[in-house]
Amino acid sequence: MGYIKAEEILPIEIIELIQKYVDGQNIYIPRKMENRQEWGTSTQAKQEILKRNQVIYEDFNSGMTVDELACKYYLSEKTIQRIVRKMKI
Repeated sequence: MGYIKAEEILPIEIIELIQKYVDGQNIYIPRKMENRQEWGTSTQAKQEILKRNQVIYEDFNSGMTVDELACKYYLSEKTIQRIVRKMKI
């Protein structure tokens, strides 16, 4: 996400009004509800994580320990446990 200078897109009156509340600070303006997208819809990240989790689950079922999986995938043991528990369902 990039930043846009307020003075490039907003009228001075609106900038002055915002400055009353957050003078010099960064603020986040959320998207309108109708423009929101679910996480991962614009990239392949969601699918890649699902594939990784399936491989982790297969490795677990083939006998690898949680500790070994954590080392192999550079994740915490808690994360591996969460993935295994979720994939069982």
